[in-house]
Amino acid sequence: MKASVAEIKDLMKSTGVGMMECKKALEEAEGDREKAITILRERGLATQAKKAGRVAAEGIVTAVVEGNVGAVVEVNIETDFAANNQEFKDFVANVAKTVIEKAPADLDALKAAQIVGGDKSVEETLQDLFIKIRENMVIRRFERLEGALVPYVHGEGRIGVIVKLDTDLPQDKYFEVGKNVALQVTSMNPRFLSKEVVTQDVLDSEKNIIIAQMNEDPKMASKPEQVKSKIAEGKLGKFYTENCLLEQEYVKSEGDFDKTVGKYVESAAKNLGGKISVAGFVRFERGEGIEKKADDFAAEVAAMAGIK
Repeated sequence: MKASVAEIKDLMKSTGVGMMECKKALEEAEGDREKAITILRERGLATQAKKAGRVAAEGIVTAVVEGNVGAVVEVNIETDFAANNQEFKDFVANVAKTVIEKAPADLDALKAAQIVGGDKSVEETLQDLFIKIRENMVIRRFERLEGALVPYVHGEGRIGVIVKLDTDLPQDKYFEVGKNVALQVTSMNPRFLSKEVVTQDVLDSEKNIIIAQMNEDPKMASKPEQVKSKIAEGKLGKFYTENCLLEQEYVKSEGDFDKTVGKYVESAAKNLGGKISVAGFVRFERGEGIEKKADDFAAEVAAMAGIK
């Protein structure tokens, strides 16, 4: 059968798929709209399987708090252009809401959960979105927190942070303090909350690096191992100030270069007349740890044309 213009337009509007593909699907389905949608989804899934090997290092990191529950979520896509698609942005926002409301145990549970704002699972919604955008998309990671939380998103989704506070103050009083700590986490990227939580294996590794550096220095290499070990232990102080949030120099302090983040929070709590301490934080940066493949466009075209 031949699909009518009205039927094709309706299917295009519902699926976001191009005119010719909608026409073919309707004709193959003999005018059955739902069957045509299934055909398009099946074709979309097949295309996505081919694209699954493509590196998706762009995308959005979001940090959302609703009441005393929050989520930091990273969803990747192939290009920054597609990351600006409003439907992709809405999808990421709804995934974060799903994490908050459904409290999934892991990524598999999240993908199987019904997405907030829809009647399908997160995975099925992602597949539907792929049909429209035609780029590989990956829900990479999430973390869910509960308590007195303050979110911050930097650079239109490049970095997402949530800071968790231990406080007896209401949100309108602790929020600014949490926001300032979140800005610190965003800019300085600490590995640990405080020096007390740094594990011994990390310290041993850092100490070994310092000793190895001394062994490369002609003036230090001849010193006894005990001496080098003590010097290395002394230099661990710098490691703490660079890698532990509460020991870091507070970046917003004006003229007070001795003020650490820990001292800032302590001072702010005193001024507000209550208790505030930093209980933890989560920081996701878009694409961190993903090896981006450098595209060779000429080679790709040559390969498509069968040129060696």
